Amino acid sequence: MSDTHKTLLRGAKVLGGEPRDVLIEGERIASVGTGIDAGDATVIDATGQILLPGLVDLHTHLREPGREDSETVHTGTRAAAAGGYTAVHAMANTFPVADTAGVVEQVWRLGKESGYCDVQPVGAVTVGLEGKKLAELGAMNDSAAGVRVFSDDGKCVDDAVIMRRALEYVKAFDGVIAQHAQEPRLTEGAQMNEGVVSAELGLGGWPAVAEESIIARDVLLAAHVGSRVHICHLSTAGSVEIVRWAKSKGWNVTAEVTPHHLLLTDELVRSYNPVYKVNPPLRTEADVMALREALADGTIDCVATDHAPHPHEDKDCEWGAAAMGMVGLETALSVVQHTMVDTGLLDWAGVADRMSHRPSAIGRLAGHGRPIAPGEPANLTLLDSAYRGVVNPAGFASRSRNTPYEGRELPGRVTYTFLRGRATVVDGKLA
Repeated sequence: MSDTHKTLLRGAKVLGGEPRDVLIEGERIASVGTGIDAGDATVIDATGQILLPGLVDLHTHLREPGREDSETVHTGTRAAAAGGYTAVHAMANTFPVADTAGVVEQVWRLGKESGYCDVQPVGAVTVGLEGKKLAELGAMNDSAAGVRVFSDDGKCVDDAVIMRRALEYVKAFDGVIAQHAQEPRLTEGAQMNEGVVSAELGLGGWPAVAEESIIARDVLLAAHVGSRVHICHLSTAGSVEIVRWAKSKGWNVTAEVTPHHLLLTDELVRSYNPVYKVNPPLRTEADVMALREALADGTIDCVATDHAPHPHEDKDCEWGAAAMGMVGLETALSVVQHTMVDTGLLDWAGVADRMSHRPSAIGRLAGHGRPIAPGEPANLTLLDSAYRGVVNPAGFASRSRNTPYEGRELPGRVTYTFLRGRATVVDGKLA
């Protein structure tokens, strides 16, 4: 008699389609159909709920090592599981910077020990994120962590020669450079989007061209080298057009958008509430609409949270002194439902593509972003899409509370998350 644990999801709407039963045995999906005999399986009534492949985030700041007052790998992966994620890519701007095999292996092992979701470290492109000398890209790729994504996120690789060399180096092992597109000389002293609102408020402006000029350069470099470049947190309508043009050429360019850039605009900065201070900044309503349309038509490949936790004292201060960033893991799926599904721009199969399949493919992440089919790893997210609730950060699993959605009603509630068949979230609560 087998002691493999079995779970039967009864009546789940797989990718929003017709109700199906999904039987999980051990770490894998055993069968998908109707009227499946439960036998000795634990039965979960999933009637009316949406079943998605486990979400994958290409852009998460877990802060450990060095800023454990903001987040740790353990608290961050708990937050990820609560938001329906089964894998996250941990960005390199830690203290020390994840620019060596030793640091990325430390982060990878902490993820293994936590067990709430898989943690794939992102390696720094340059030593210390200083933009001057390439980091140990090959050694990080050869390490136990098997790094395939490299980024100086938080800073731009603004030197074209360094960027070209990085693209050439990672091509050898099918890696990708994820660029934080921000021309530093155009954004000195920038506090928010450059436009009407910044002029009225007297705050330093972050012009769209500072993002767009770097993206234009980098897609040309990637094409010249024949390598892969990924654009982090794309935020302007002009950036969309550049990426669309690059893709029309057949170049190996991908891009992500954050949930907050799909919903929030620079008008919110009129409150001077530092919770809305983020890099890149909140843009205009026209930019938001362009980003939604680009995500819907596939020009933008995926949604990435840019989960950026900060302790209370770094955000509860005057605007100019406040840190940039927002937490996002626990609200991302709700914001995507609100902005993309409830508006008719994407169906649930499209959400699975943009929040699981494509980010997994970009990160070359094995075992995630797979079809919901027999034999596949049971990395799954069950969502009650009919739920409506007010965001209360006091209930967050993250160590930080800097959410721009506090007090806002959003749809959807993750009821179960499964990591290789093991429930990390049960009935909406962390297991």
